[in-house]
Amino acid sequence: METRLLELEISTDWRERAECRDYPTDLFFPAGETGPAEIQIKQAKEVCARCEVRDDCLLYALEANQRDGIWGGLTSDERKRLRRRWLAERRRRTG
Repeated sequence: METRLLELEISTDWRERAECRDYPTDLFFPAGETGPAEIQIKQAKEVCARCEVRDDCLLYALEANQRDGIWGGLTSDERKRLRRRWLAERRRRTG
């Protein structure tokens, strides 16, 4: 039996229009989610809230299973919960 690998092409052209491109990358990768990191998360989410490609960013993070950082305005814990539902819905539609 031949095994085929499905290669998923993920479009990243949205990054050129992302609001975050003009901010330091480390703003979107806080060390944790409590204490001083809470301020950093709030600041990152404020940038995301103004971003025209926020949905594209979040979809990229879900598809690529980005485990760290703020993507599409969500923390890694928020994305983890969303990703479970997103995968279940995707399986339901294709299954």
